[in-house]
Amino acid sequence: MKNPIMICRCEDITLEDIKNAFSMGFTDIESLRRHLMIGTGPCQGKTCIPMLEKIISEMSNKDFRGVITTRPPESPISFGSFLHRGKNEKL
Repeated sequence: MKNPIMICRCEDITLEDIKNAFSMGFTDIESLRRHLMIGTGPCQGKTCIPMLEKIISEMSNKDFRGVITTRPPESPISFGSFLHRGKNEKL
């Protein structure tokens, strides 16, 4: 067995997973994202979505590059921020 080609390290999605899903009828980026959960990890698709766009473009002979834009990860916030929020605010 050869080494798998990892596409999404956050969600452990391989190139083979993408090819299998494509053959099952998940032929666009959104359906692949929902089926495989690719791009939903901590990096929010910064690495894997551009690779997915390239792979799916080659498999379907359509240009999917630039279809999805990624969001930056949120900044952590302490729970203490929530505890003190609103004590002096009126509803």
